[in-house]
Amino acid sequence: MRILILGGTGEASALARGLLAGPEPVSVTLSLAGRTSQPKAEAVPTRIGGFGGAEGLAAWLVRERTDLVIDATHPFAAHIGANAALACARTETRLLAIRRPAWTALAGDRWTNVPDMAAAARALGEDPARVFLTIGRQEVAAFAVAPQHDYVVRAIEAVELAVPRLTVIRARGPFDAAAEAAFLAERGIAVLVSKNSGGSATYGKIAAARTLGLPVIMVARPAKPDVPSVPDVAAALDWVTRHQTTGRSAHHAAGTLRGV
Repeated sequence: MRILILGGTGEASALARGLLAGPEPVSVTLSLAGRTSQPKAEAVPTRIGGFGGAEGLAAWLVRERTDLVIDATHPFAAHIGANAALACARTETRLLAIRRPAWTALAGDRWTNVPDMAAAARALGEDPARVFLTIGRQEVAAFAVAPQHDYVVRAIEAVELAVPRLTVIRARGPFDAAAEAAFLAERGIAVLVSKNSGGSATYGKIAAARTLGLPVIMVARPAKPDVPSVPDVAAALDWVTRHQTTGRSAHHAAGTLRGV
């Protein structure tokens, strides 16, 4: 069985390891978008970079005789999710998405829920504040409309100076709640801006903000295609096992590409 994992998350790496450790032989390729110049080494062959949209991905699926695609990308990676849904529909390739549950506010949380980054920038208000942007380096430019604030960004890669007062901390997580609380206090952070990523890997900052009584501007997830999905890696491995006895889709035998 040939499986393509669309990755860039901890779930994708864990899924690759789980598939290799399974009872049935599989051929797994992990695809990364290439946003990190030195990604962690993985247990399976890894390809870096985009496919060229839905058509490019569809062509790749046929060329590589792919049986299953598992979308284990970040909850905010809406573009690749849409391309995967379209490419798999066109090529009749089975598709599964791992969609971890979103975070929900607990007692003591001070959240302001907003729909996107533009709304998050507005929600900071007019009074200058020291803001921890935990949104990824590619989203920082959205806050150029609020230059009165001091921003702190923590990232693996270098960050362009998209806002005038920006401090960049180069570091790779994960960070637990105690480390995050110390970081927030040391940097004098007054408010966090966070994507609602869900999961445990980056939850430490949310727990730390609760402990310190700091407000959090929480950006909602973008819409994703309506495709079969599971909440975690264990469920994804079960799904693969159920499909390992199924033969290749008819399009593989024909070697054609439907609708492209």
